[in-house]
Amino acid sequence: MREKKLYYVYIMGSISGTLYIGMTNGLERRIMQHKEHAVEGFTDDYEVERLLYFEAYDDVHKAIAREKQLKGWIRAKKVALIEKLNPTWKDLAKDFAEGRGPSTLEFRSKAATFARSG
Repeated sequence: MREKKLYYVYIMGSISGTLYIGMTNGLERRIMQHKEHAVEGFTDDYEVERLLYFEAYDDVHKAIAREKQLKGWIRAKKVALIEKLNPTWKDLAKDFAEGRGPSTLEFRSKAATFARSG
């Protein structure tokens, strides 16, 4: 059986508090690009390297719509979203090195529930 493709909407942050919202079909790969400064631009300029939040979708159109929605929010609402599921602002990408990346079931479940209700 073929595994369903997932699309991720994610929020990254810098130590200074700068936030970045993006969408990808390969979360671990994309986050590592941010961390390694492989792509010039906003996240490289502002040292946005910590994965703070993500949601998974099986429909690219829903993921794109959610990314646009989050980008339209004021900062306080974005911070509230992060803190509801990641109150300590832990770098969730640290789980990648331990083999628990985007498949961290507890976090994905919480994020999916919040996305539906948010």
